[in-house]
Amino acid sequence: MNNDRQQRLKGRLNRIVGQVGGIQRMVEEDRYCVDILTQIAAVRSALDTLGVELLTDHIESCVLGHGTESEHHCAQPMSQETLIAEVKTTLSRFLK
Repeated sequence: MNNDRQQRLKGRLNRIVGQVGGIQRMVEEDRYCVDILTQIAAVRSALDTLGVELLTDHIESCVLGHGTESEHHCAQPMSQETLIAEVKTTLSRFLK
């Protein structure tokens, strides 16, 4: 993963952490339930966006880049069938 992308992901994560902290404060302050639920929906959306970005990066670098020395340093050697199975498993986990 290149440094620019990593910084962008860290920025997204920091915003999500801030949003979750905001939800915690809202609960502690006994705020209106609908307002809290709205913030929860925003966090879920932010996590989905982060997940799509990570999944895209995985497909680009680890699946399409497999064997080209451009894959992630943690990527393990796999057959094409194993790569496809990994993508299916990852998608099913992500989409739950």
